[in-house]
Amino acid sequence: MPAGAERAVRPWCRLEQPAEATERCPQLRIEQAAIDRLESWCDRFSEPLPSLMSFILPGGSVAAAQLHVARTVARRAERSAWAAAERYGTQPSTENSPEGINPLAITYLNRLSDLLFILTRVVNGPAGDVLWVPGDGRN
Repeated sequence: MPAGAERAVRPWCRLEQPAEATERCPQLRIEQAAIDRLESWCDRFSEPLPSLMSFILPGGSVAAAQLHVARTVARRAERSAWAAAERYGTQPSTENSPEGINPLAITYLNRLSDLLFILTRVVNGPAGDVLWVPGDGRN
């Protein structure tokens, strides 16, 4: 850990004090504001991009390829979250049942994958997208 980094960690949330941490650290939750932030970034980064005329295939620059992989992981997480929501529901917890899956978390994963796709296009630049060409248009 870099010098001084430990001081940046809230002392009541350190792992070596789990009993205290559960009492004083709020649970992390995906809230609508986080989704709104992703959507605003999607709008901002996609505005200068040309309209899509074809599907985009994974590829382009190394950074774009890594963003494509990250998008794949986000999509996989979204599918897993939907499967968990089917199994456990999306209802808040009650005395008799545990909490289900937060539907905002699933929406967040969806918007995250959208943003990663848009950032791939940004990184590749206007002429860098690898476009799918239908079979009859290939040479």
